[in-house]
Amino acid sequence: MAAAGGGWAAVCEKFRTARTLSAVESRKDPETEPYRSKYSARALLQEVKQLLSAAEEGSEARLVAVRRAVLEYELGVNHTDTEELSAGEEHLQRCTQLLEPHRLSPDCVSLYIQAQNNLGILWSERDEIKTAQTYLESAEALYNQYMKEDGNPPLDPSEHFIAEEEKLTDQERSKRFEKAYTHTLYYLAQVYQHLEMIEKAAQYCHTTLKRQLEYCGYYPVEWALNAATLSQYYLSKQCFMESRHCLAAASVIFSQAGQVPSAEDNEAEQDQQDLRQRKAEIARCWIKYCLNLLQSARKLLEDNIGELDPDRQLELKAQRKKEEDEKEKGRKKAVLFGTSDICDSVLAMEEKVSSVYPLDFQEAREIFLVGQNYVQEAKEFFQVDGYVTDHIEIVQDHSALFKVLAFFEEDYERRCKMHKRRIDMLEPIYADLNPHYYLLISRQLLFELADTYYEMMDLKVAIGNRLEELDSHTIKKINSLAQLAIKYYELFLDSLRNPDKVFPEELEEDVLRPAMVAKFHIARLYGKLITSDSKKQLENMQTSLEYYTFLVDYCEKYPDAVRAVETELELSKEMVGLLPTRMERLRAKLCPFI
Repeated sequence: MAAAGGGWAAVCEKFRTARTLSAVESRKDPETEPYRSKYSARALLQEVKQLLSAAEEGSEARLVAVRRAVLEYELGVNHTDTEELSAGEEHLQRCTQLLEPHRLSPDCVSLYIQAQNNLGILWSERDEIKTAQTYLESAEALYNQYMKEDGNPPLDPSEHFIAEEEKLTDQERSKRFEKAYTHTLYYLAQVYQHLEMIEKAAQYCHTTLKRQLEYCGYYPVEWALNAATLSQYYLSKQCFMESRHCLAAASVIFSQAGQVPSAEDNEAEQDQQDLRQRKAEIARCWIKYCLNLLQSARKLLEDNIGELDPDRQLELKAQRKKEEDEKEKGRKKAVLFGTSDICDSVLAMEEKVSSVYPLDFQEAREIFLVGQNYVQEAKEFFQVDGYVTDHIEIVQDHSALFKVLAFFEEDYERRCKMHKRRIDMLEPIYADLNPHYYLLISRQLLFELADTYYEMMDLKVAIGNRLEELDSHTIKKINSLAQLAIKYYELFLDSLRNPDKVFPEELEEDVLRPAMVAKFHIARLYGKLITSDSKKQLENMQTSLEYYTFLVDYCEKYPDAVRAVETELELSKEMVGLLPTRMERLRAKLCPFI
């Protein structure tokens, strides 16, 4: 096969140099000339194209077509890399046209799939997601057809330009082919995500992650973040076992990242900073896992007034004993990640936290403690200086963990202490926050503080009801908690006023329910204040009536608001009917001769 231009060996050498320029040398290109090596590679590929005609005189037509297709593919990727999408598309289309008749043969199938993958990426970059989907699904179908009809490890595209003795082993061919197909699935997952086919996107993402581990084709940090993100999808579907498995795998694989070597000290420092951030992001996914598991268990166990239903608890415990083992065995097979050594580490990680609903305080506390550890880990990176919003969200999740744990606690005094922990973490944050810049977060904190004081007041009233007679300390405590709850509810309502301090005539949908609940709770709180001064008592009842009346009048004026506060409205109407009579009786006592 000797020919002009140094023969076939010279053609192969130029091709190899072009690939090295593209894949290796281009990473060292200066910022002023980011595509220098890519352009040099392109020039070489064009030369190879010229030489190819001379080197292949007498070769069979099919062989010529395949080699030309390889060059069109390389030129297509090259132009895409340098952001010349139209030229890139032309070359890739030429590649698929040349291969079309032979696309299912072992020497063409891998190249054809990779060309389709790149066309899919190219159309994604143009935001033409449906077109991208067509190319990628075509690549997927071709892989499946080839594996069904042939299944032997096909040639890698690079092998069309290397000497016979340098050809790859079947094992290496298989690895490269599977990697190309993994890319197909990876891009399809993103396409389905864009098209809001969420379930399908999650399924493809899971398969991609499994295959990346199987064929050792992944970057630990990127893999771990993708697995942690997938865990949040499973969480939204309340698939806690799958969610935990993804998070455990994310933590195990992330630990492989370790120290990142770098040429420059400041670069190494930046890499370490990035690693710390990613680790904290995975910790935040664990927090959400623990919180969601506890909150879902609460929904299952609570009665119609939000307390733990002991009959339901016994029923669920009996049911769990019967079902859980079989269910876990069957589902586990479908989701398991990794080779045996990775699996062992993942399973060890999973054993640290349950994936079944906690049904009593002890079980809930174990999940709470895991969540709390991840709160500390996340806060180490997301500190208030520099990460205000993230830090506050983590503290809010910590507060929510205490709130849901308190639900499982039977002792009212201990429950009160848990809510006090929430107050202690939220109040300083609110005090340091500028509502001008952080209005939404400020409102969230005000409402949560008010709600927490309200809950503590209710608990103190319940404790007081168990006493034969209310002592002055308990009365003082109930009044103090009620007044603090009123203070924060009022601050929340004030945050809704316009710059002229006027309360809105009609409330925006996103604040409608919180504002109405705040008004309702303030009305109820004024009714809970304990005083021996009848005049003061009458004033409190009058204030209470005004807040209940606001709710009733507002819903009459804006009937659409009713569905947001049905229960509160019903009780408000009742109180608007009852309170005037009670107030009349009290007035009669105060002034019996009127």
